[in-house]
This record gives sequence, structure tokens and C-alpha cells, in this order.
Amino acid sequence: MFNETFHKNHIRRIAIVGSGLAGLTAAIKLQRQGHKVTIFEKSRGPGGRLSAKRVDGGSVDMGAQYFTSRNPDFLPFLAEFAGEDSFATWNGQLGFQSKDGSWQSFPEEPRYVGTPRMTALSRALSVHVNVIAETRIERMLRTEKCWILYDITGEPMGQFDQVIITTPPAQARDLLAQSELPQLAAQLDDAVSRVLPCWAVAVQFSENPWPRHSGMRCDHPALFWVANNSSKPGRDSNSPDQKGTWWVLHATPEWTNQNVDAPADRVTAELIAAFRELTGTAVDVTDAIAHRWLYARSEGGAQPGHLWFEEQAIGVAGDWLGGGRVEGAFDSACSLVSASAEPPVSR
Repeated sequence: MFNETFHKNHIRRIAIVGSGLAGLTAAIKLQRQGHKVTIFEKSRGPGGRLSAKRVDGGSVDMGAQYFTSRNPDFLPFLAEFAGEDSFATWNGQLGFQSKDGSWQSFPEEPRYVGTPRMTALSRALSVHVNVIAETRIERMLRTEKCWILYDITGEPMGQFDQVIITTPPAQARDLLAQSELPQLAAQLDDAVSRVLPCWAVAVQFSENPWPRHSGMRCDHPALFWVANNSSKPGRDSNSPDQKGTWWVLHATPEWTNQNVDAPADRVTAELIAAFRELTGTAVDVTDAIAHRWLYARSEGGAQPGHLWFEEQAIGVAGDWLGGGRVEGAFDSACSLVSASAEPPVSR
């Protein structure tokens, strides 16, 4: 039996699919236990929702806008493995819009961002582990002794005793289904149905169009969240290369679904128009870029922290299993590593 072989041999070869915060956290923790860990990432570099795009004069955060630290282990982990200079407190005034259109203040809570961009965290964490980028894992084959992972060209990518999947639930389900694990894949059906898409547009204004808030949760049919990216620490808003103020606009899931296949230039124009309607600004736009997130965030449903299929030696982790916040990815990875732990071996 595969399960018997799995338990007789101390786990030493572990594959992680996905290099977002959950994958990087799991890799670092497992590696510290003495295991040999390899991360496979389909994109050019690590990050997941900790995404940023280069723009004139710096960069803008297109995915997660900030993170909290309710788990007392989270910030120390980042300080140790990413470095204390890789994140900072964002002291911007945040507001949310009531149904009557009035603005209220966010609850007081420390909020943090990566510096000088959100990807600084994932880039720094990835230095400690082996990440094989631009490699999409399409299926896994189970033998009597191990898992063999194959990329989209059919090339075998190695043999592993354990596999951890940290991709969005739709991609995790597809990988399990393509690996002849339909019963495991079916357990992700509900999570897949709860994933929400998001069009994100970064807009450069000639001057700050809304000085009142640095970030806003909107009550608008098109806009869910808007933020002054230039107000975040380390964004060089006062740099001579920074010619204006960059704002990031996140569309609502409903609006995104209605416009999911719309051209990026049309999406950009309509969300800028919505922002002008929201704020009443007439400040000139000098540049803009758009990005479509098909798997932006999850809403509702069971959030057990992680999934661990002991018989198959497969684990699933991600922020969607831990509350949806950035910190939830860390929590999910930690709980999975604990659940799948073998006796530590010498480092």
C-alpha cells in the first residue's frame, strides 16, 4: 500500500505547487524540519496575490492591498525570513462608504504593506527555498513508492513523497482531477463556486484626486475598493521620477463577472469614470494599466484551515482555507505543516 510506504520512510522529498505566501511559508517550515522541498511556480516569479506591476516612477500593488497580523507568529516569521525592511506599517486613513453614501472610518488596527511593493515579501521569502519558475504542473502519477509530477509538456519533474497544493481552488481541483483523484477533487467544488473575480486598474493622476482617504471600501455598483498606492511607505511618492499619484481601483465581483471578457481599455475607461463619479474628481489621468484576476478572493463556505489527505500524502493550503486574508495563507500553511508533520530529522 502507498500509505504504508509513505509512513515507513521519513518524508524528505516534498513538492509544493504554487509560490504564494502559503507555498513559501510551508516550504520554509518544512525545510527547517530537514526535508528537501521543491516549489513549482507557473509564473516568472513568486507572489500569488502579493502582486505588483512596474509603472513609470515605481510600481503599484495590483492584488492584495495590505495585510494584518492577528497571529502573533506572523510578523516574527516575516522579520526572520523576509527581513524587517521588507514590510512597514501603512498609516493611511481608510474609510468605508455606508448605504447612504456617507464615509465612515475603518476600525483601528495596524495594517502593513510590503516595501517598496507587496512582492518584496514573496521575493525575499523565496530566497530561502528552491523555486522552479515558469513550470505549470499538469498532473501527478502515483507509484507504489512516490508521486511523479509532470508539467504541461509531459516532462517528469521529479519524484516526491508528499505533495502540497497552494494554488487557487479551481486550479487545485483541476490538478487533482487530472491526477485521477476525482473524490479529492470533488471536495473542492464548493470552494471553487465561492471564488470571486476582480478587474484591477491602476491609474496615475496628475495630482492626488482624493486627499481625504488613502483607501476606501466603496458602496458602488462598479467599485469595491480604491486606494492611493502612492501613500504607502516606500513607494517614493516624493521621488523626482514620480510625476503623479497612483491609485488602484478594484471592481466589484458582480461588475467583473459582467465584464470578464471585456477589452482592458474599455474596463479601464469605465472604472476611471466610476471613480470620478464616486469622488467627483476632475483631475487629469496621465497613465493607466489593467489586470484581470479570475481568482481574486473567496467568500463564505467552510474554512478548515487546510486539507490533509493522509492516505494519499497530499495537502492543500491557501488563504481561501484560512479566512481569505493575506495572513490566512500563513495560518493555513502552518496548520497543514503541523497536521502532516513527521518526526524532525537533522538539519
